[in-house]
Amino acid sequence: MSTDPRDHRLAVVGGGVMGTNIAVLAIGHGVPVVLVDVSEEVLARAEETIAFKLRHAQLLGKLPAGRTAAKLVTSVSLVDAADATTVIEAVTEIPETKAKVLGEVSRLVRPGTLLISNTSCIPIDEMASATARPEELVGVHFMNPAYMISMVEVIRGPRTGDATMTAVTDLLETLGRNGLVVNDAPGFVINQVLHPLINSAARLVQDGVAPVEVVDGLLEGCLGHATGPLRTADLIGLDNLVDSLNVLYERTGDASCRPCDLLLDLVRAGKFGRKTGEGFYDYEKVAS
Repeated sequence: MSTDPRDHRLAVVGGGVMGTNIAVLAIGHGVPVVLVDVSEEVLARAEETIAFKLRHAQLLGKLPAGRTAAKLVTSVSLVDAADATTVIEAVTEIPETKAKVLGEVSRLVRPGTLLISNTSCIPIDEMASATARPEELVGVHFMNPAYMISMVEVIRGPRTGDATMTAVTDLLETLGRNGLVVNDAPGFVINQVLHPLINSAARLVQDGVAPVEVVDGLLEGCLGHATGPLRTADLIGLDNLVDSLNVLYERTGDASCRPCDLLLDLVRAGKFGRKTGEGFYDYEKVAS
């Protein structure tokens, strides 16, 4: 394997928040990307988002100085991922959708191609069963924004092979990320801790114990939480958060993971957080 960016060709499936973040990280480190999604309209929006985030990352000095950004190509066909050395699945956090995408792409790429799921909660071995070669699948939980947070959670499934672990380590080194390896479980480490915390914080607001700003302020000021759990939820996307909580609740039975009514109400109202302009906070008011 190689850490030379010219030896890597990355396909990212999914042009949402995490897919565009990962694409920025890769092209900013000199790794070419094919971004695949379901429609030209989605891809056009994704290209605009990537251009904006790339400028943001460069202004903040989060990308290698002096390195020319690699090429970004977009496609509505998974066939265009067939020549990649690594495929990263970053579609919605629904087990059936992720398994379908991974199954299809695993039958298109050459044996030995690194397959990565960016799932935040779904056990890797569940999805591995849908692939042609389960030993080639590994989980990498990139944080948001992926181009700003250098630590990632690497999830080794029971069937993930040694060659796959070597390949993912090399890729992450190329992308300037530090990976810590955990064993497979629903939610892994980060989200078994974070998501129930967010749900509990939302329930406190729902029950009238404290308003949003106070809950976040106490977690920031007393416990050192960087942005507060509810502002973090808006960054994650409340729709994605609810999907992930449902995965955790269904697989663990932990009542603290059952999405509270306030979260469900916000999602039903289309208030997903930053990406829609409103969630726990109103970002359009802040912008104006």
